[in-house]
Amino acid sequence: MAIVTRALPRPERAKFASHLKQLDLEDRRLRFGLALPDASIDDYVTRIDFDRDAVFAVYDDALHLAGAAHLARAEAHAELGVSVLPSHRGRGVGAALLARAHVHARNWGTQVLFMHCLTENGAMMHLASKQGMRIVAEGIEADAHLALPPATAASFAQAVLDERLGLFDYALKSQYDTVRRLILAGVLTVPPSGR
Repeated sequence: MAIVTRALPRPERAKFASHLKQLDLEDRRLRFGLALPDASIDDYVTRIDFDRDAVFAVYDDALHLAGAAHLARAEAHAELGVSVLPSHRGRGVGAALLARAHVHARNWGTQVLFMHCLTENGAMMHLASKQGMRIVAEGIEADAHLALPPATAASFAQAVLDERLGLFDYALKSQYDTVRRLILAGVLTVPPSGR
């Protein structure tokens, strides 16, 4: 089954912070280079400029973030940070987020997609390698670079399709979650199966 991503809107910024705070200290260290405390995560998320940057998310059935990617725009490149909760790893969530960020950065006119991580972060190193990124490792840190081709009509169409699928997926999950809550609250009942 394909993993669907959605651009995280500014009003859902707190969901991104909550997602990052669910990472244990080791995962935080691998994601940020050090084990950030909750207050530092809140500060990091608060400083994201949604007019300049982009955050993409994969939602689970309860509308929690299973994975998220922050794409930060710079002068000549875009830097990407990806996080996936342990219970959702190994399912293609990270690859879907990286692919979405790749298209988005390309459509910005960015020439290079960049990721910085610790060399011991095997999952990110593998993900970068699978996307064809050139990895340069020095000591305990590694940089991955991917030269991006210019945007095309097809890349813009892909971005529109990706976002529409993301919105549709979110709407379906929202409806499912509402029905589930109503059933649990006893407001709705499930008819017996069979005839």
